[in-house]
Amino acid sequence: MRYERIQNLREDSDLTQKEISAYLKISQRTYSHYENGTRNIPVEMLSRLATYYGTTIDYLVGRTDKR
Repeated sequence: MRYERIQNLREDSDLTQKEISAYLKISQRTYSHYENGTRNIPVEMLSRLATYYGTTIDYLVGRTDKR
């Protein structure tokens, strides 16, 4: 599963993968795998991203369009 929404939110916020990965305390490469869908995102990371962007996990994973 490709996580386009986390990429779109990051780009809309003018942030780099490196900046978000530093916030999550993971490597940029791992974060890149998350965006590309080559690695599943742990729930803890989805939760932190949802909090950071002020949205829900359901929005991040495409279960709802309500941001």
